[in-house]
Amino acid sequence: MINLHFILYSNLKMKNLLKIKLIIILSFTVLSSCTSDDNYVGLPNTSSLDNRLIELYGSKHVLVQPSSTDFSAIPADINNPITAAKVELGKLLFHETSIATVPHYEESKFTYSCASCHHADAGFQSGIKQGIGEGGNGFGLRGEGRHKNSMYEEQFLDVQPVRSPTILNVAYQEAMLWNGQFGAKGINEGTQANWTPGTPKENNNLGFEGVEIQAVAGLGVHRQKIEASYVLNSEYKALFDAAFPNIPESERYTQLNGALAIAAYERTVLSNQAPFQRWLKGDKSAMSSQQVEGAKLFFGKANCFACHSGPALNSMTFHAYGMNDLAGPEIATVIDDATKRGRGGFTGNPEDDYKFKTPQLYNLKDGNFLGHGSSFNSVRAVVEYKNAAVPQNAGVPLEKLSELFIPLNLTSEEINQLVAFVEDALYDSNLYRYVPDQLPSGNCFPNADPMSSADLGCD
Repeated sequence: MINLHFILYSNLKMKNLLKIKLIIILSFTVLSSCTSDDNYVGLPNTSSLDNRLIELYGSKHVLVQPSSTDFSAIPADINNPITAAKVELGKLLFHETSIATVPHYEESKFTYSCASCHHADAGFQSGIKQGIGEGGNGFGLRGEGRHKNSMYEEQFLDVQPVRSPTILNVAYQEAMLWNGQFGAKGINEGTQANWTPGTPKENNNLGFEGVEIQAVAGLGVHRQKIEASYVLNSEYKALFDAAFPNIPESERYTQLNGALAIAAYERTVLSNQAPFQRWLKGDKSAMSSQQVEGAKLFFGKANCFACHSGPALNSMTFHAYGMNDLAGPEIATVIDDATKRGRGGFTGNPEDDYKFKTPQLYNLKDGNFLGHGSSFNSVRAVVEYKNAAVPQNAGVPLEKLSELFIPLNLTSEEINQLVAFVEDALYDSNLYRYVPDQLPSGNCFPNADPMSSADLGCD
């Protein structure tokens, strides 16, 4: 006989088990849903930042940097179109120490490059207060270990009287250097009287934009030479052939073309992987809440956007903020009056005195030194200086200071937020994608002096 009690008990047990399973499944679903919701809710609220950027610029897109291989979207000189072959040649020449052929001392031959003062480890700055090309020894870990070679007298040392600016995002500069003296177009139209013969400024007569003029002038200033005989007897011949196929061979292997290739490469060195750039392109998780709050301050209360705008957060405006010039026992070279006067030292216009170009703001924490005179050692120091609006430089008359140099009244927390945005949201951590694996010469780079070679593991 069938035991009905057993059947009823078994059915009841199965129903209970099914209920338990259903409860577990529902609980897991709810928990999973809550976890998903928590992650979603935890994303920074950026709607007000979106609205602010649209209010300022009409679209967030105006702040977006293109891919480094999207040559049609990268600002270029019409007389120096960017091509992949030209960029590849320029990348190698920029880091090449074998073109350092005209140093003051023979011992320094083949030991320095453009990258000596603009290398990836320092955000394409020098990593020290005052970059040293020829006459430098050592590298350290990130460029901080480079120092003056004791055999060099000051007048023969290749250093500049202002901090070496970065090549990062130079595509968005029509004139180069802190005083904007390089470049024949845009803001430098009408300054022909100041393109002094016998100085690097006369290169403006070539008619190129600033990036190209600086590359041309830089090779000469930094005692580098690209000779046809060298190119024709090295792997560089094929690279020049690919980069300049439409130029007759008799005119192809020149210093000018090498400089134009370097300029094309420099234009592609963009910080387009920084969190802020990723956020602009739609990644809502790219920035932290603190960085978002800092961005709101940047484009709002702190008024940074008044000078820093566009894809590089820079501008071609010049301002007097009373920052110190280069100074200190470790600094070489006398800082002349023209350098101290900034833009005015180039234009000769007293209204431009003590004004320096608005710099780009990406990867600042790589450089260790900021300001045209390296008078700040952190982003925070610059923010606090701008917040207080008390000039450092007693040599700058108060009436020359910018009308924008006023107290910002930021709180300590707001300073922290603004620093977080500038220091971290504007930081591209993968700049080594712009550095060659090796050079055709096989030389160590960015420097090849014995001490640098040891520091870099090239010996």
